Amino acid sequence: MYNPFQETIIPDVTDEDLVLQAQNGDWDALEQLIGRHQAWIFNIAVRMVHKPQEAEDITQEVLLKMLTKLGTFQGKSSFRTWLYRIVVNHVLNLRHRPQELTFAELGTLIEHLPDQALPDPSEVSLPLSVLLEEAKVSCTLGMLLCLDPRQRLVFILGEVFGVSSEMGAELMELSPSNFRQVLTRARRDLYNYLHERCGLINQANPCRCARKTRSFIERGYVDPQRRCFTQERLTQTAEIASDHTQELHQLFEQQHATIYREHPFLAAPDFSARLRQLITMPAFRQLLLLDA
Repeated sequence: MYNPFQETIIPDVTDEDLVLQAQNGDWDALEQLIGRHQAWIFNIAVRMVHKPQEAEDITQEVLLKMLTKLGTFQGKSSFRTWLYRIVVNHVLNLRHRPQELTFAELGTLIEHLPDQALPDPSEVSLPLSVLLEEAKVSCTLGMLLCLDPRQRLVFILGEVFGVSSEMGAELMELSPSNFRQVLTRARRDLYNYLHERCGLINQANPCRCARKTRSFIERGYVDPQRRCFTQERLTQTAEIASDHTQELHQLFEQQHATIYREHPFLAAPDFSARLRQLITMPAFRQLLLLDA
């Protein structure tokens, strides 16, 4: 799978080649650019806002920005840097932010949800193992919302996707040392919460996914009729992210990072058809400089 953050993998046709073709009116090249990057944008968005439906809207908005600005790309930086700066600026300036709690507020909320037995398998449409996975991923992704948006995005890039501090700094327009400092604080805050509250990390903690799943269903956090986080996946995040195992061992117990790197890397909806309709509009083609 194409990974824009893995510099050692060089595709046969570079992004810059595709951009040049797209600027000359080649829709197939545009479609390839969308196909290469839509899943990455979507998976960043879903970790920033928690809700896949909202992440779809964000992904389409980012891709529209990419298309409308594509004619201005001059190759002064790599296309990857150019595109993911658009992503960074967009998700950090969302008009409607997800509800954000402090770690203390989240801990109290979950603690007050009653422990209950799992639903009877005959009462739900999904296998219990899938419901448990939905509960686990939903809960641990919800913890990310306790980080402020900048910390959250740095954590997603640096910890979940294994982006180097140099590349992350370039995308976030920080110095590498500042990127590492923000990442260290995000790790510390999140991992302290996990160690103090989560039974996945510390077996002395009473909170268990199996005990909370029914309450998650009753509160609407998990929908037995509709998968959010166990839907079609391309792979596991750990399989495509850079391997920083040694570094992580030096900083924190590896199990903390493993929870997030084992999350599914979700397949994004195909935005090509939606955007193809726009691309046929004369006014839009002029914006893209396709008819210049």
